Amino acid sequence: MKTVVRAESQKVWTGSSPIKDANLQLTLIYLCRDNYGDLNLLDTDNIIKPIQDALNELVYEDDGLISDVESHRRFLSEPIDITNLPLLLQEGVIIGEECVYVKVSESQPLEKYL
Repeated sequence: MKTVVRAESQKVWTGSSPIKDANLQLTLIYLCRDNYGDLNLLDTDNIIKPIQDALNELVYEDDGLISDVESHRRFLSEPIDITNLPLLLQEGVIIGEECVYVKVSESQPLEKYL
């Protein structure tokens, strides 16, 4: 997963250099098949680290800048309303293709999360 995320990120990342000084939030949405033999492979915590590592030195200088993580997994077999989804996720749902949506943004004050 790390290699694929890195390659795809390089195609769309428009920043001139990695972010060096910020508290960042990483938002992940993983659309996947549900016919895996071992569902532990799909644990959201197992998905986070390879994606964080893939973005090191491309999007941000070090994944230590990530102070907040929001991670979601949905099975493609579930009904998913695509109305307000980003284009990548809409396409993934429509064609039934596994995909990961990654958003890096500035962290919010703690009270915004409560």
